[in-house]
Amino acid sequence: MRKAVLFFIGLLFLSCGEKVVEEPENLIPKEKMESILYDLAILNSTKSAFSSVFDDTGIDIMEFLYDKYDIDSIQFSESDLYYASVPLEYQSIYESVDARIDRRKKDMEDATKKRNDSVREAQTKRRDSVQALKEEKDSIQALSKEKDSITP
Repeated sequence: MRKAVLFFIGLLFLSCGEKVVEEPENLIPKEKMESILYDLAILNSTKSAFSSVFDDTGIDIMEFLYDKYDIDSIQFSESDLYYASVPLEYQSIYESVDARIDRRKKDMEDATKKRNDSVREAQTKRRDSVQALKEEKDSIQALSKEKDSITP
């Protein structure tokens, strides 16, 4: 019994070392695959927010990506399947995509904050200038009243 258990454990370790899927001839390089998956994530999130625009224009996300990266659906499917069969590679690709998305999100948040700060600053300047004009008007009116009260 013990030998059978050891045999199956050994067989399990040996089978884990085998390639599940052979590398396709036209494998998309890892960096290009990362860019494709990044664009796919961005476009899918955009489509969920603006689906009517995508529907009205007839844009198909996958066809757009195939054209942009000069690949076809078979090449993409085979490459995706291959990378999925190598979990550490696939995880590495998705971690890179996630990091790029986080950087993009931070950049957009920074740009929004900068824009909001400049709008807030412009509103403060406008409010201060309006207040200064009001104070100037009030002082002119006060001087005018003094002058009227002094002249007979």
